[in-house]
Order: sequence, then C-alpha cells, then structure tokens
Amino acid sequence: MLPDMLIDTLPKPGPLALGAIALFLDLDGTIAPLADRPTDVGPDPRRTRLLERLDAGLGGRLAVVSGRTLPEIDAILEGRVAWAAAVHGLVRRDAGRAVLETPAHPELPAVRARLQAFAAGADGLIVEEKGASVALHYRLAPACAAEARRLAKDLAAETGLTIQEGDMVAELRTPGPTKGDAVRAFMAMDAFAGATPVFVGDDVTDEHGFAEVRRLGGYGVLVGAPRATAATFGLRDVDEVLAWLEAAR
Repeated sequence: MLPDMLIDTLPKPGPLALGAIALFLDLDGTIAPLADRPTDVGPDPRRTRLLERLDAGLGGRLAVVSGRTLPEIDAILEGRVAWAAAVHGLVRRDAGRAVLETPAHPELPAVRARLQAFAAGADGLIVEEKGASVALHYRLAPACAAEARRLAKDLAAETGLTIQEGDMVAELRTPGPTKGDAVRAFMAMDAFAGATPVFVGDDVTDEHGFAEVRRLGGYGVLVGAPRATAATFGLRDVDEVLAWLEAAR
C-alpha cells in the first residue's frame, strides 16, 4: 500500500526505546547527507559510533535498507551493520553474512549502454551501475531532468524494467522485492521476533518500507519536506535524525 493523501505536517517522533523495537534505516538522505555524486559519500566517525551503540542497544535488531549496493553500504558504514538490504530490496544479507540476490534482468546491459550514450551528451550526468539496476543521476545537470526522466520511462516501457525515481535520479531496476519486502523478510527472522518495527527514510523508494512497518504495527519516520506519505512522524534532516537516534535509550 502506498500513500494516497498529502500530509502537510508530521509530528516529531518521541524518544526511541531500543529495548522494544527493530530499527530499519535508509542511508542517503537519512543517516548520510545527499551528495552531488554517489562516490562523494564516505565514512563518518559520528555515524559509525552511533551505529555501534544502536546495534548493541537493539541486540542486533538493526538493519540498513538502502538503494546502495552491499559493498557501498559496508564501505560507508565501515562494516558496522550486519543485516542489510541493498538495491532497494533486490539484495538482502543476514547477520551470518549469507546473501540472497535477485538475478539481474537480461536487458540491463543494453539499457546501461543507452543511458551512458545519453550521459555523454551533457556535463554532469552520472550513470551508476548497481548490478541488478542502473541509475541516471542528474543532480549536477538539472536542465536535463525532464529529458532524463522521459528516457528512463521509455526504456522501462521497452524492456519491462521497473522505473524508480528518486531525488534527482531515475533508476531502472530488475522487477522484484522492494524495501517493504525486505522489512517483511527481516521481521520474519528469529532475531527480530516480537519487536515493533520502525523505518526511517527520506525518498519515495522508502514508502514501501513505511507501509510495511505500519502493517506490522510499527511506524515510519519521513526525513525532509512533507509529502504524500505512509509515514507517521517526520524529522527535518540528517542532523535531526542523528540527534534523535543518539538520544535513544
């Protein structure tokens, strides 16, 4: 279920009680600031210390659910989070480091080539290869936004790939599990049993996660400007998220 109404304002969440919850965190725009280039985001000592404390306080009921690849998640978070869902749910890893991955769609190499040819025609366009998906970033070329989105939609229609639009990015992904599916799979594991799920994210791709935690009796926290959302609470930005998490006990 995705949101069907606009929430003008969302209340801030109350203090987080770690003993009762399972915590699912998006990465970019949630616990790491958005950057002009995906490669500009790296480790941060404050975030690393926070994740270590959260993981201990939660008894391991901490997962990152991101559009990033697993190697990127581990590099940015310095390997501090074992449970992880990558590429928007297409890749999932448990605490034993076993990885379940949806096979990449056969049309992805041809689509990547089309996007690279398009990106070669304008400064600032970036094509990001993720294995099971490929993303076209236009944050540094905002004048190309409409054309980039149009090309992505055309390619999705031609190939059967799923189009996933985000903050200044259009991504074409293998059809398959979403972030909500990843949350559902994690919550079915013994390590998460009996906990109340909380999902924190900023992008449209996080709406599946918000909807799933609500279905399971938990709540979502939207980071950033209000919009149509399945989240229950809101925080303004990454700094406010980190401060809220640091206050958790």
